[in-house]
Amino acid sequence: MNKEIIIRVAIEQDLDSIVEMLADDELGRQRENYQQPLPEAYKKAFYTIASDPNNELVVACKGNEIIGVQQITYTPYLTYRGGWRATIEGVRISSSSRGEGVGTELIQWAIERAKTRGCHLVQLTTDKKREDALRFYERLGFKATHEGLKLHF
Repeated sequence: MNKEIIIRVAIEQDLDSIVEMLADDELGRQRENYQQPLPEAYKKAFYTIASDPNNELVVACKGNEIIGVQQITYTPYLTYRGGWRATIEGVRISSSSRGEGVGTELIQWAIERAKTRGCHLVQLTTDKKREDALRFYERLGFKATHEGLKLHF
């Protein structure tokens, strides 16, 4: 573990940096609306996530700089004997920190957090266009065992 990187639950003051990271790649620019002031929808989403005990918005910090983000959602299921699972979404690393192991630190943190919360598995999705991300997750032990489908409105 890199001792310079601190991983913690996000606070409202992190929101600007988080949205900037979400918008900082080809797909993100199509999905996000990073502007000043931030659109109110981001603040509403942040408060909804922060108030839900089964959701965590987590940031990686180097000093005072936010260099990574991920959201973890904990969901109970009837399958696996009523087991819980963790879903990791929205993983982004600042462009200035990519390739420095921050993503690995975040994902390993999420896996340990899921174990602490009693989850029996961790799952995630990544856009098929993010081929580097897919290889990254596979190197961390994730396997493409299911076919995911989405319906956008």
